[in-house]
Amino acid sequence: MMAFEQRTKAYQAYIQRYLDAYIAQWETEPQQKLFSAMRYSLLAGGKRLRPIFTFEFCRLCCGEWEKAAPLAAAVEMIHTYSLIHDDLPCMDNDDFRRGRLTNHKVFGEAIAVLAGDALLTDAFSIAAGAEIPGMDMARVIGTLAGCAGSLGMVGGQVLDMLSEERECTEQEILDVQSRKTGALINAACAMGVLAGQGSEEQLQAACGFAGLLGLAFQIRDDVLDVIGNAADLGKATGMDEGKNTFVRLYGLEKCQTLVQEYTEKAVGLLDVFADTAYIRHLAKAMTCRNT
Repeated sequence: MMAFEQRTKAYQAYIQRYLDAYIAQWETEPQQKLFSAMRYSLLAGGKRLRPIFTFEFCRLCCGEWEKAAPLAAAVEMIHTYSLIHDDLPCMDNDDFRRGRLTNHKVFGEAIAVLAGDALLTDAFSIAAGAEIPGMDMARVIGTLAGCAGSLGMVGGQVLDMLSEERECTEQEILDVQSRKTGALINAACAMGVLAGQGSEEQLQAACGFAGLLGLAFQIRDDVLDVIGNAADLGKATGMDEGKNTFVRLYGLEKCQTLVQEYTEKAVGLLDVFADTAYIRHLAKAMTCRNT
């Protein structure tokens, strides 16, 4: 347990310093309100799960995980932009995120939109600056773009918005969540393998793991929206009432069972890697969480 916590804190501290240094380098630029808004959300904390996956899969493929920091930062920047935009009045209209006022409540809607735009665009710039000899940069950038764009996270958000107009089938809900939540987790894991220059077998295993774990993670998130505590979660609960969630589809009891089943299937794909105790523990901690 102590070793797990130490590695998690090491990964979290490293990406926090890296992101802080990235934003700090622009302190002499005139558009400081933009950078303040970017910093507000980017450095607000959070679990940093996606960077952790990038670091850990790089390490599992015998790479130097610290060198994957530009890729880990890129995926966290894209995740942060998506949260800023999700919270906007035209989307979920949320007031709080990670226990603080949402970006648009502090900086206004226009700056919040532009802060999200900047984080998304800058993510590709920072990823392209990764210096890892032998890594297929075109494949890395293509993976990140594919998971973040119209066929990935953005497409999932659109499907989620459209689903509010009617009751969805099981497949339609799976289509939403595999894109909206799962795609960026997939990017994080895949980029870690690519940074570590792992095999195609390892890449496929990491993507399969990400898909199943992303599904378990989202089901648990839907459960917490019903039974969770807003103070612990750092955001309002009950926001998904009436939406097409897994809880609405399956009920709480079956959701709890599915979370365990999908998590077990996910960790079962890790046998192509050595030294997987940490990531197995992480997967189970993610899907048993209360925050």
